[in-house]
Amino acid sequence: MTNKTVKGLVLFTAAATLAAVAPASSALAAPGSPSADSYPAASIPWGQCASPGLQRRGAECGLLDVPLDYSKPNGKKIQIAVSRIKHKVADKDYQGVMLVNPGGPGGSGLTQSVLGEYVPNGAGEAYDWIGFDPRGVGSSVPALHCDDDYFNGPRPEYIPWNKSIETTWLNRSKNYAKACGKAGGELLNHMTTVDSVNDMESIRKSLGAKQINYYGFSYGTYLGQVYGTLHPDKVRRMVLDGNVDVRRVWYEANLDQDVNFERNVKIWFGWLAKYDSVYHLGKTAQQVELRWYAEQNKLRSKPAGGVVGADEWTDIFLYSGYYQSTWLELADAFAGWANDGNTDIIVDAYNNYVGPGDDNGFAVYNAVQCTDVQWPQSWSKWERDNWLTFLKAPFMTWDNAWYNASCLYWPGKAQKPVKVDGSKVKSVLFVGTTLDAATPFEGSLQARRLFPNSALLAEVGQTTHANSLNGNACVDDTIAEYLATGKLPQRRSGDRPDKNCDALPQPDPTAVSLSAKTLRADSEVREPLYPVHH
Repeated sequence: MTNKTVKGLVLFTAAATLAAVAPASSALAAPGSPSADSYPAASIPWGQCASPGLQRRGAECGLLDVPLDYSKPNGKKIQIAVSRIKHKVADKDYQGVMLVNPGGPGGSGLTQSVLGEYVPNGAGEAYDWIGFDPRGVGSSVPALHCDDDYFNGPRPEYIPWNKSIETTWLNRSKNYAKACGKAGGELLNHMTTVDSVNDMESIRKSLGAKQINYYGFSYGTYLGQVYGTLHPDKVRRMVLDGNVDVRRVWYEANLDQDVNFERNVKIWFGWLAKYDSVYHLGKTAQQVELRWYAEQNKLRSKPAGGVVGADEWTDIFLYSGYYQSTWLELADAFAGWANDGNTDIIVDAYNNYVGPGDDNGFAVYNAVQCTDVQWPQSWSKWERDNWLTFLKAPFMTWDNAWYNASCLYWPGKAQKPVKVDGSKVKSVLFVGTTLDAATPFEGSLQARRLFPNSALLAEVGQTTHANSLNGNACVDDTIAEYLATGKLPQRRSGDRPDKNCDALPQPDPTAVSLSAKTLRADSEVREPLYPVHH
């Protein structure tokens, strides 16, 4: 589970879209072209972006024709939406193109070309920053939608206390998979991580670049690890933040998340207890936790505003385990509902955080994860594994299980995952927070093992997921130095991070003023970074 939908990121006007679309014939490969490697990518016809934020920054946007199926380069084409913000240094100091992926799978990356301005000391100005919507996402064509009403609340209870609930969710999952088969058709057989790696290669070629630099968050780190495995000579520098454990894709990874989110929500409950004078939800973490579950139980029989039931309550507060930047707002929502019966505040929280009404991110999340690897096809295994996990991690286990259950019925053909081998990649900076729940820190340690020419930068004691370029000077300055000079922290002996940075203090609701000058405050950037639903 690393993916929640992001609203409001459609970046082309109709006129700009029409102006940007290249004729399909321009993307045709030479007759007999056997593979993606020999596919001569089309050029990108650049035009104005629809996003006001991108317009302000002088970005260009366009649609790149790529093969639906790279084994048939002369066949049907789809289009990848791409944005570019050019380097601001003299050409002699230019460091090349920097592709960015925000995570998901299913996250819109078109606005990610703004990321360069958040790199300290002007180190981002030497690159052309390239944002893109992966295939099926956002402004790419076609964009996959299966059932935009799927997350409208209230939905059936997540926890299958009886056979009726279980059957209801299995049927919902089956029907969603069926709807995606109808909506996506042949696209569903070409939505794997490897397909997106091939699209990155098409983008590289279209830009005339011999190598790429790459910045990936969350699921984007898996994309980077697979790209480095398949095209090690095309990698110049990579920053990978919040690293997927490639041994666990994807069934086991979701069970790992359940346990780690349990820990993180308890940390948040403890924080609420620390500030009981502000929120009045309990003086100990245990008291706050009991209050949270008591309020959830009330919503089972009477959803708030007819919208927020027990499931929606969980989905809202899931974000506390992702980002500490949400803690103050979520605390206000919890207290506003629990102490004052404020219906508006809790319904608004669901609409703002979960954003029902657009299932594109969820649809693509499934389309990628369900076909990257064959998921267990026996429901009895899912049932057993999730109940065992639930016993130690009740907060989000069944939420996460049903988020992924369409993989039991997915119509796209499952593939075998690439065996990641980073031995030929010359330079990677891995970044991770030691209490990341979405991509547990063990994934960053494993990535370091697989990429011997890498270094691992750890933010110690931080729960926020994929937290780089978010205000921690120790972390951000290390990244800036790497992007400016190529210098990595010195590789240390043993199985451990190569450099440690202390986490910043947790939010303080009693502070006179709170600085909003952080990356996540900019709606044009990565918001959210795909809560786990990978």
